[in-house]
Formats: sequence, C-alpha cells, structure tokens
Amino acid sequence: QPRQEANMSLRPTLETRKAQPTMEGAGVHLHRAFGFQDPSELDPFLLFDDFRNDVPAHFEKGFPWHPHRGIETITYVLDGTVEHSDSLGNSGTLGAGP
Repeated sequence: QPRQEANMSLRPTLETRKAQPTMEGAGVHLHRAFGFQDPSELDPFLLFDDFRNDVPAHFEKGFPWHPHRGIETITYVLDGTVEHSDSLGNSGTLGAGP
C-alpha cells in the first residue's frame, strides 16, 4: 500500500530575531528566542527559551509551582542533563539523545 504524504503547508519567514536575555521563575537567567510578541504571530508555539548556563546561582532556584493548562511543554537537551520535577510529584533526569 503506498504511503500517504502528510498534508502540510509551509509559511514564509516573516522576520528573524535574536534571543533576548531575560529572567523567569525564581531568578532563572535564560535567553528567550520568542515569547515577547503577539502569540498569534507564532502559533502553535508560545515561547522558546534557551536555558544553557554554567553558573548554578543563575538557575538552581528554578521555577515556583505554575500551571500548564492546555499547553504542552517540550524540553530539548543538546548536551548534559537536566533535573526536572513537576507539581504532581513526577521527577527525573533528562539527557541528550543519542
């Protein structure tokens, strides 16, 4: 049986932007590639943050409890590991793929 092609549409690039340094949560230093703009411009995405940091004081306090109602979060680890836990008690170590 022949494979059906996904019905995808391509959108043109409207602009490029550099990630901006900002702080979130309890003082986590990060670079936000997008998330300051009108969300309708970036649909289906809401934010895209780069958390790379070698200074523990800039990330160890993390993020206080906050809901993720109706949105899916994705953590993409390029190198090393990230300790993660959520408000439901789930926790684990996330690492870079093969």
